[in-house]
Amino acid sequence: MSYVVGLTGGVGSGKSAAADIFAELGAAVIDTDAIAHELTGAQGAAMPALRAAFGAGVVAADGSLDRAAMRQLVFTDAAARQRLEAILHPLIRAESAARCAAAAAPYAVLVVPLLVEAGDDYRRRVARVAVVDCREDTQVARVMARSGLTRAEACAIMAAQATRAARRAAADDLIDNDGDLAALRRQIENLHRHYLGLAAASYRS
Repeated sequence: MSYVVGLTGGVGSGKSAAADIFAELGAAVIDTDAIAHELTGAQGAAMPALRAAFGAGVVAADGSLDRAAMRQLVFTDAAARQRLEAILHPLIRAESAARCAAAAAPYAVLVVPLLVEAGDDYRRRVARVAVVDCREDTQVARVMARSGLTRAEACAIMAAQATRAARRAAADDLIDNDGDLAALRRQIENLHRHYLGLAAASYRS
């Protein structure tokens, strides 16, 4: 089993940029969002159960999940959201655990956008939690620029997530991403060296 670091952060914090740098440095990066997309793609393992639970209206012409239709459904129906999570979350957990265990790298970085919101579910599966952190106005600006959303829409997404304070409180390691990419890289290079040491010590013990 690889030494596993959980990587999280709010929308627009720069998790993907951080994960890319960890991967460049040699860590095995396992992204739960990417796994979710695989599970809900054409021929994805979750699709038969999703079709059975929600009907053909949430299935696109190519057999993948119609994400727009599903978003609209779960946005207005809490029970539907719970059914969706009951189908997807166990599959995501199982696949991410298998990939962490099989990682051919000194350590693995498990990217979980809602790690804090999930409570102990993911926290007990990782040795450390690294949080990509930035000011909330930076998050809003990045989400608006990236997704073409209005300020109100960006703020609504942020309001549905854990607060910045809650994420910071859950962090073993804070990554400040209010600066530029070079500053982000310097911090991750330092953490990479730290994690290499921790992983080596865990294998010896």
